[in-house]
Amino acid sequence: MLNPDYKVKLEVFEGPLDLLLYLIKREEVDIYEVSLEKITQQYLEFMDAFKALDLEVAGEFVVMAANLIYLKSRSLLPVSVQPPEEETEEEDPRWELVRQLIEYKKFKDAAAQLHERGIAREALFSRVADQTDVPAERPLGEVSVFDLIAAFNGVLKRINQKEDLREIFEENFTVSDKIEMVLKITSGSVPVLFSELFSGVASRAEIVVTFLAVLELIRLKQLKAVQEGAFGEIELQRVQGD
Repeated sequence: MLNPDYKVKLEVFEGPLDLLLYLIKREEVDIYEVSLEKITQQYLEFMDAFKALDLEVAGEFVVMAANLIYLKSRSLLPVSVQPPEEETEEEDPRWELVRQLIEYKKFKDAAAQLHERGIAREALFSRVADQTDVPAERPLGEVSVFDLIAAFNGVLKRINQKEDLREIFEENFTVSDKIEMVLKITSGSVPVLFSELFSGVASRAEIVVTFLAVLELIRLKQLKAVQEGAFGEIELQRVQGD
Protein backbone atom coordinates (compact mmCIF):
# COMPACT_ATOMS: atom_id res chain seq x y z
CA MET A 1 0.00 0.00 0.00
CA LEU A 2 1.12 3.56 -0.64
CA ASN A 3 2.58 5.29 2.39
CA PRO A 4 0.13 8.17 3.12
CA ASP A 5 2.86 10.19 4.81
CA TYR A 6 4.90 10.44 1.63
CA LYS A 7 4.10 12.96 -1.04
CA VAL A 8 6.21 13.98 -4.00
CA LYS A 9 6.30 17.75 -4.31
CA LEU A 10 5.90 18.91 -7.90
CA GLU A 11 6.80 22.52 -8.53
CA VAL A 12 6.49 22.06 -12.29
CA PHE A 13 2.75 21.87 -12.75
CA GLU A 14 1.55 24.11 -15.49
CA GLY A 15 -2.06 25.13 -15.99
CA PRO A 16 -5.02 23.39 -17.64
CA LEU A 17 -4.45 25.27 -20.89
CA ASP A 18 -0.93 23.82 -21.00
CA LEU A 19 -2.41 20.35 -20.66
CA LEU A 20 -4.94 21.00 -23.44
CA LEU A 21 -2.20 22.30 -25.76
CA TYR A 22 -0.14 19.20 -24.95
CA LEU A 23 -3.06 16.92 -25.82
CA ILE A 24 -3.79 18.79 -29.04
CA LYS A 25 -0.14 18.62 -30.09
CA ARG A 26 -0.07 14.91 -29.32
CA GLU A 27 -3.10 14.38 -31.56
CA GLU A 28 -1.31 16.28 -34.35
CA VAL A 29 -4.41 18.28 -35.22
CA ASP A 30 -5.08 21.97 -35.66
CA ILE A 31 -6.57 23.80 -32.68
CA TYR A 32 -9.64 24.58 -34.80
CA GLU A 33 -10.18 20.87 -35.52
CA VAL A 34 -10.10 19.62 -31.96
CA SER A 35 -12.50 16.77 -31.15
CA LEU A 36 -14.27 17.74 -27.94
CA GLU A 37 -15.15 14.13 -27.22
CA LYS A 38 -11.59 12.86 -27.56
CA ILE A 39 -9.90 15.80 -25.84
CA THR A 40 -12.32 15.63 -22.90
CA GLN A 41 -11.73 11.91 -22.45
CA GLN A 42 -7.96 12.37 -22.49
CA TYR A 43 -8.13 15.34 -20.12
CA LEU A 44 -10.22 13.33 -17.63
CA GLU A 45 -7.68 10.49 -17.84
CA PHE A 46 -5.02 12.92 -16.68
CA MET A 47 -7.30 14.05 -13.85
CA ASP A 48 -7.67 10.40 -12.80
CA ALA A 49 -3.88 10.06 -12.83
CA PHE A 50 -3.50 13.15 -10.63
CA LYS A 51 -5.94 11.55 -8.18
CA ALA A 52 -4.20 8.16 -8.25
CA LEU A 53 -0.87 9.86 -7.52
CA ASP A 54 -2.42 12.00 -4.78
CA LEU A 55 -1.05 15.12 -6.45
CA GLU A 56 -2.30 18.49 -5.38
CA VAL A 57 -3.45 20.38 -8.46
CA ALA A 58 -4.82 23.88 -8.82
CA GLY A 59 -8.58 24.35 -8.82
CA GLU A 60 -8.36 25.60 -12.40
CA PHE A 61 -7.88 22.00 -13.54
CA VAL A 62 -11.21 21.00 -12.01
CA VAL A 63 -12.96 24.05 -13.48
CA MET A 64 -11.60 23.21 -16.93
CA ALA A 65 -12.73 19.60 -16.57
CA ALA A 66 -16.26 20.77 -15.76
CA ASN A 67 -16.21 23.16 -18.72
CA LEU A 68 -15.05 20.43 -21.11
CA ILE A 69 -17.76 18.06 -19.90
CA TYR A 70 -20.35 20.80 -20.43
CA LEU A 71 -19.11 21.57 -23.94
CA LYS A 72 -18.96 17.89 -24.86
CA SER A 73 -22.49 17.28 -23.52
CA ARG A 74 -23.88 20.28 -25.37
CA SER A 75 -22.23 19.24 -28.63
CA LEU A 76 -23.99 15.88 -28.42
CA LEU A 77 -27.44 17.47 -28.11
CA PRO A 78 -29.65 17.65 -31.21
CA VAL A 79 -29.99 21.15 -32.66
CA SER A 80 -33.70 21.15 -31.75
CA VAL A 81 -32.92 21.05 -28.01
CA GLN A 82 -29.91 23.39 -28.03
CA PRO A 83 -30.30 26.50 -25.81
CA PRO A 84 -31.59 29.54 -27.74
CA GLU A 85 -28.79 31.74 -29.06
CA GLU A 86 -30.04 34.75 -27.11
CA GLU A 87 -29.56 32.80 -23.87
CA THR A 88 -25.92 32.11 -24.61
CA GLU A 89 -23.00 34.48 -24.83
CA GLU A 90 -21.61 32.64 -27.85
CA GLU A 91 -23.26 30.95 -30.82
CA ASP A 92 -20.91 28.07 -30.13
CA PRO A 93 -19.24 28.20 -26.67
CA ARG A 94 -16.52 25.92 -28.00
CA TRP A 95 -15.01 28.88 -29.85
CA GLU A 96 -14.36 30.70 -26.58
CA LEU A 97 -12.13 27.82 -25.51
CA VAL A 98 -10.41 27.83 -28.91
CA ARG A 99 -9.73 31.57 -28.61
CA GLN A 100 -8.29 31.08 -25.12
CA LEU A 101 -5.98 28.37 -26.40
CA ILE A 102 -4.80 30.47 -29.35
CA GLU A 103 -4.12 33.53 -27.20
CA TYR A 104 -2.37 31.46 -24.55
CA LYS A 105 -0.21 29.74 -27.16
CA LYS A 106 0.85 33.13 -28.53
CA PHE A 107 1.99 34.28 -25.09
CA LYS A 108 3.67 30.95 -24.42
CA ASP A 109 5.58 31.03 -27.72
CA ALA A 110 6.62 34.64 -27.11
CA ALA A 111 7.86 33.76 -23.62
CA ALA A 112 9.84 30.83 -25.03
CA GLN A 113 11.50 33.09 -27.60
CA LEU A 114 12.44 35.62 -24.92
CA HIS A 115 13.85 32.83 -22.79
CA GLU A 116 15.98 31.54 -25.68
CA ARG A 117 17.30 35.04 -26.32
CA GLY A 118 18.18 35.35 -22.65
CA ILE A 119 20.07 32.04 -22.74
CA ALA A 120 21.95 33.15 -25.87
CA ARG A 121 22.88 36.46 -24.28
CA GLU A 122 24.10 34.79 -21.09
CA ALA A 123 26.23 32.42 -23.16
CA LEU A 124 27.67 35.34 -25.12
CA PHE A 125 28.73 37.31 -22.07
CA SER A 126 29.52 34.45 -19.74
CA ARG A 127 33.04 34.53 -18.31
CA VAL A 128 33.07 30.81 -17.55
CA ALA A 129 33.60 28.93 -20.79
CA ASP A 130 32.05 25.61 -19.82
CA GLN A 131 28.84 27.26 -18.65
CA THR A 132 28.00 28.21 -22.23
CA ASP A 133 27.74 24.53 -23.12
CA VAL A 134 25.05 23.74 -20.55
CA PRO A 135 21.62 23.60 -22.25
CA ALA A 136 18.51 24.92 -20.54
CA GLU A 137 16.46 22.09 -19.08
CA ARG A 138 12.88 21.72 -17.96
CA PRO A 139 12.38 21.26 -14.21
CA LEU A 140 11.73 17.54 -14.73
CA GLY A 141 14.48 17.09 -17.30
CA GLU A 142 14.09 16.84 -21.06
CA VAL A 143 10.57 15.41 -20.73
CA SER A 144 7.58 17.39 -19.49
CA VAL A 145 5.48 16.29 -16.52
CA PHE A 146 2.60 15.64 -18.94
CA ASP A 147 4.80 13.25 -20.96
CA LEU A 148 5.64 11.33 -17.80
CA ILE A 149 2.05 11.13 -16.61
CA ALA A 150 0.92 10.03 -20.09
CA ALA A 151 3.45 7.18 -19.88
CA PHE A 152 2.21 6.37 -16.38
CA ASN A 153 -1.37 6.21 -17.71
CA GLY A 154 -0.24 3.79 -20.39
CA VAL A 155 1.22 1.43 -17.78
CA LEU A 156 -1.98 1.64 -15.69
CA LYS A 157 -4.12 0.73 -18.69
CA ARG A 158 -2.01 -2.34 -19.42
CA ILE A 159 -2.20 -3.60 -15.83
CA ASN A 160 -5.95 -2.99 -15.65
CA GLN A 161 -6.44 -5.20 -18.71
CA LYS A 162 -4.50 -8.09 -17.16
CA GLU A 163 -6.64 -8.34 -14.01
CA ASP A 164 -3.77 -10.06 -12.21
CA LEU A 165 -4.84 -12.10 -9.13
CA ARG A 166 -1.93 -10.72 -7.13
CA GLU A 167 -3.90 -7.49 -6.82
CA ILE A 168 -6.10 -9.32 -4.31
CA PHE A 169 -3.32 -9.68 -1.77
CA GLU A 170 -2.25 -6.65 0.22
CA GLU A 171 1.33 -5.70 -0.52
CA ASN A 172 3.38 -3.04 1.18
CA PHE A 173 5.47 -0.80 -1.04
CA THR A 174 7.42 2.26 0.00
CA VAL A 175 8.80 5.00 -2.20
CA SER A 176 12.18 4.59 -0.51
CA ASP A 177 12.35 0.92 -1.52
CA LYS A 178 11.39 1.76 -5.09
CA ILE A 179 13.96 4.56 -5.21
CA GLU A 180 16.65 2.01 -4.39
CA MET A 181 15.26 -0.32 -7.05
CA VAL A 182 15.22 2.40 -9.74
CA LEU A 183 18.75 3.50 -8.84
CA LYS A 184 19.95 -0.09 -9.17
CA ILE A 185 18.24 -0.61 -12.53
CA THR A 186 19.63 2.66 -13.93
CA SER A 187 23.12 2.26 -12.49
CA GLY A 188 24.64 1.40 -15.87
CA SER A 189 25.67 3.78 -18.61
CA VAL A 190 22.92 2.62 -20.98
CA PRO A 191 19.55 4.43 -20.67
CA VAL A 192 16.61 2.33 -19.43
CA LEU A 193 13.20 2.44 -21.09
CA PHE A 194 10.48 3.83 -18.84
CA SER A 195 8.29 0.80 -19.61
CA GLU A 196 11.04 -1.60 -18.46
CA LEU A 197 10.69 -0.37 -14.88
CA PHE A 198 7.18 -1.81 -14.81
CA SER A 199 7.79 -5.08 -16.66
CA GLY A 200 7.55 -7.13 -13.47
CA VAL A 201 4.93 -5.02 -11.72
CA ALA A 202 1.53 -6.60 -11.28
CA SER A 203 -0.51 -4.28 -9.06
CA ARG A 204 -1.82 -0.74 -9.29
CA ALA A 205 -0.30 0.20 -5.92
CA GLU A 206 3.18 -0.89 -6.98
CA ILE A 207 2.88 1.05 -10.24
CA VAL A 208 1.95 4.23 -8.37
CA VAL A 209 4.80 3.91 -5.86
CA THR A 210 7.34 3.12 -8.59
CA PHE A 211 6.25 6.15 -10.60
CA LEU A 212 6.45 8.40 -7.52
CA ALA A 213 9.99 7.11 -6.95
CA VAL A 214 10.91 8.08 -10.52
CA LEU A 215 9.44 11.59 -10.05
CA GLU A 216 11.33 12.04 -6.80
CA LEU A 217 14.65 10.99 -8.33
CA ILE A 218 14.11 13.38 -11.23
CA ARG A 219 13.24 16.17 -8.81
CA LEU A 220 16.44 15.43 -6.89
CA LYS A 221 18.36 15.56 -10.19
CA GLN A 222 19.61 12.01 -9.79
CA LEU A 223 17.64 10.80 -12.77
CA LYS A 224 16.93 12.30 -16.16
CA ALA A 225 14.05 11.53 -18.54
CA VAL A 226 14.67 11.99 -22.27
CA GLN A 227 12.91 11.36 -25.58
CA GLU A 228 14.46 10.99 -29.01
CA GLY A 229 11.37 12.49 -30.61
CA ALA A 230 8.17 14.20 -29.56
CA PHE A 231 5.86 11.79 -27.71
CA GLY A 232 8.33 8.96 -28.28
CA GLU A 233 9.42 6.26 -25.85
CA ILE A 234 10.76 7.79 -22.63
CA GLU A 235 14.23 6.75 -21.54
CA LEU A 236 15.66 7.17 -18.05
CA GLN A 237 19.32 7.72 -17.34
CA ARG A 238 21.34 8.54 -14.27
CA VAL A 239 22.68 12.05 -13.90
CA GLN A 240 26.44 11.94 -13.54
CA GLY A 241 27.87 13.88 -10.60
CA ASP A 242 30.50 16.57 -10.93
